[in-house]
Amino acid sequence: MPRVPLIAKDDLAQDKHGLYEQMAAHRGHVARPFAALLNSPEVASSVALVGEQLRYVSPSIASEVREIITLTTAKALKCQYIWTHHYHSAKEVGVRDEVVEAIRNGGRPRRLLPKESVFIQFTQELLEDKQVCDATYGAVEHLLGRQAIVDLVVTIGYYTMLCLAINALQVNLEEGVAPNL
Repeated sequence: MPRVPLIAKDDLAQDKHGLYEQMAAHRGHVARPFAALLNSPEVASSVALVGEQLRYVSPSIASEVREIITLTTAKALKCQYIWTHHYHSAKEVGVRDEVVEAIRNGGRPRRLLPKESVFIQFTQELLEDKQVCDATYGAVEHLLGRQAIVDLVVTIGYYTMLCLAINALQVNLEEGVAPNL
């Protein structure tokens, strides 16, 4: 059970209903982590806007890359909710089973295609070492370009924030959704 109530639209003051509707617009619903964040409606709305910008409005990062870094972040932060939901998203956008298993098993990626392993390594270095070595940064910048590498860093930060909020607020998976981390 979460440490805070999961807020539905009707739980909000009438003047906050627009924030709820805006959060549901791109996703089709308000997921549990955002329902928990709605205990602070303006913050929840701002967090959702960042995610929408990165995923739906102007995605400069390929879906496959985004899911690789999202799973890597979820694994590093032991976030069952993000891992479980993005495990399925990763499969849908074509992330190979070997990549998912390498992330699940942890450690530095081995025996993957360089264009896959470099994104895992970049995310691991940033989260574990709090910086990225020049060689890893250069490889990713070469693959993505300047804008996309900034978006990549912000995406890692966005999912880090969500994972920490989910873990601290103890937001559980929906009933009937089996954990797979």
